[in-house]
Amino acid sequence: MVHNSLAGLLVGILVGMTGMGGASLMAPILIYVFGIKAKYAIGSDLAYAAIAKAFGAFQHHRAGTVNMRIVGRLALGSVPASLVGVWLLNAIDKHNTAEAQALVTHLIGAMLILVALVLIARTIPQVEAWFARRQQIHKEPSLAVTIAIGAVGGFLVGLTSIGSGTLFGVALILLFGLSARELVGTDIVHGCILTMAAAWGHVWVGNVDYPLVGSLLVGAIPGILLGGYFSTRMPENALRPAIGTVLLLSGLKILL
Repeated sequence: MVHNSLAGLLVGILVGMTGMGGASLMAPILIYVFGIKAKYAIGSDLAYAAIAKAFGAFQHHRAGTVNMRIVGRLALGSVPASLVGVWLLNAIDKHNTAEAQALVTHLIGAMLILVALVLIARTIPQVEAWFARRQQIHKEPSLAVTIAIGAVGGFLVGLTSIGSGTLFGVALILLFGLSARELVGTDIVHGCILTMAAAWGHVWVGNVDYPLVGSLLVGAIPGILLGGYFSTRMPENALRPAIGTVLLLSGLKILL
């Protein structure tokens, strides 16, 4: 229990300081450090993340920094697709537990590499400047495209628990041109809705370890608050490459 809370504290601090990478860090720790079976690690990770994200979602909604139209359109695709991801994971596990474990392992490895490349790329000034220019573009994708984007991301989140924040955040910059304030608020609120839906799916099929969720929250909630405090005193760009490198090496190790 204590080591779970310490893991929650560590990840919470990093998330509070950078606003990203929670599931990307927590899921591999639960599976590869603590030896928890993949489906229980994913279900418990989503359950704890949904509760943690709710605090941030409430703050941003109250501050008026959320584009609820985009949140709703993404959720139309991401919520049902996340439940399909949960169902697929559970169906494969019932058919062949070893096959399910191998599938999730490879998917998590691939997702870690993808998230890592995004984080590392954004440490390059020219890339970050390009992202900033994209935020000035106000042309939005069509409803069908937005729903499709949500569906692809939601399916992967339901299957691996990874990507609800970082990958959707990149999509919001590239495709929707949101301002910095709206970007963070919209990403967090949509991530909260998505992780809640996926978490309920895992609760329904029995993939959530409630004592594990509780012990993670014991560390994660104060960790997020501490991270938020430190974030004003430490440059985010100092952390992005470090986290990205760890995720990249972890993903390569898992796949190879």
